[in-house]
Amino acid sequence: MFDLETTGLSPERDGIVEIGALRVVDGRIDESQRFETLVRPTTATGETMLIPWHAQRVHGISNDMVSRAPTIAEVLPEFLDFVGASGVVAHNIGFDGGFMRANAARLGLSWRPAAEHCTVQLSRRAFPKERAHNLTVLAERLGLSFAPGGRHRSFGDVQVTAQAYVRLLDLLGQAAVTPAASR
Repeated sequence: MFDLETTGLSPERDGIVEIGALRVVDGRIDESQRFETLVRPTTATGETMLIPWHAQRVHGISNDMVSRAPTIAEVLPEFLDFVGASGVVAHNIGFDGGFMRANAARLGLSWRPAAEHCTVQLSRRAFPKERAHNLTVLAERLGLSFAPGGRHRSFGDVQVTAQAYVRLLDLLGQAAVTPAASR
């Protein structure tokens, strides 16, 4: 499981400001196996990028908070090692996976998880008559709650995404995939 917070919506122009991840092993969430870090966003040339006010309003991560954080060039190899050859799950995998692919390519690294699973797609299958499938609505629908201050922060979002994933697989009658199991 993983979640990103970013400076905007474009993997080519915007930067990652936070990564949160945890493992689901045999259908169980293992919060002892976690990855969580702020990231100082940088441009393609490695210069520090400022977090726009509209992005700060969403996730609450300020330029001061990331001023001493490692850059994506420092963080991404560690995160790729954490993921290893496992599959990954994200809420809206196209967004998070797009940022991972773009950043990996920019750094000469490879983003090749064994599989990519999306809780938005699982939600659509589990609740086909519902129109909204964002994480807040899905959490409410499944009776899940975010830790105080956890919504729109990577680790808070990934905790709820993991819980939603496990419940959605149960609702859909599927065996739990272990997307980030230990190697």
